[in-house]
Amino acid sequence: MVRIGRAWHALRTYAALVRFEHTIFALPFAIIGAVLAGRSLGLPHGLPSLRALGWILIAMVSARTAAMAFNRIVDADYDARNPRTWKREIPTGAVKKWQAGVLTVVAAVLLLIAAGNLNQLCLRLAPLALVALTGYSYTKRVTQWTHLALGGAIGIAPVGAWLGVTGSFGWTPILLWAAVALWIGGFDIIYALQDIQVDRQLGLFSLPARMGPALALRVARILHAVMLALLGSVGVMASLGAWYYAGLLLCAVFLGYEHSIVRPDDFSRVDTAFFTVNGWVSVILCGTTILDVW
Repeated sequence: MVRIGRAWHALRTYAALVRFEHTIFALPFAIIGAVLAGRSLGLPHGLPSLRALGWILIAMVSARTAAMAFNRIVDADYDARNPRTWKREIPTGAVKKWQAGVLTVVAAVLLLIAAGNLNQLCLRLAPLALVALTGYSYTKRVTQWTHLALGGAIGIAPVGAWLGVTGSFGWTPILLWAAVALWIGGFDIIYALQDIQVDRQLGLFSLPARMGPALALRVARILHAVMLALLGSVGVMASLGAWYYAGLLLCAVFLGYEHSIVRPDDFSRVDTAFFTVNGWVSVILCGTTILDVW
């Protein structure tokens, strides 16, 4: 029982290190990519095989785990100097840097294994995905558009799922990638409002720190408006119907609510805007897309 308790504690610690619950942002879009890929191939209800779905899930979770663990290593010193993040696992010593490094390598290897079990194209492109996902960690040191770098990296999820099912590119996954990139970039700008002063003190780049909260929020609104337009284009490209557009309308309502509760002089509801609202956006669109394809 003691060993089981220790193993469970370690699992919870590593899950907290990589914020496993935030998988809710990318996973639904990976499923959307897989279902639309299945539809393009004429599969019944657009559903790929369970084998393909399983390897897509392993690839996505592994890629995200490698990226987050690597980010925690790279940002450990900055996290230790930030009042909001100093209690994270590496600054407090709950996880050592070398342990996070081992987790990064193991997750990267799992990604390569999963990609290889999907098809050769996925295997060849998997290292490039890892470069994008880990390279994001350095962008905050050089550009205020780091938020779009994060979005572009996470946006690989639906593209990878599409490639895993079809073995080829198409305009639909490219539009999905762009939509996810702008969506993630927009709400990451909102999330970064909490760290304006710290980012300025540490010499880090972020849109709120460089432009101020009012202009940064305006940029976030523009990104989300374009994201909705791109998702509309996905519906046209994939010949989707009423269920999909109903979900897209609900997403627009949720994003409107998100922008209404965060103001340049009030960041008290940033966490609600960041996690709760955007979690619903991804889940709703995934659910209505599946219903529409069925």
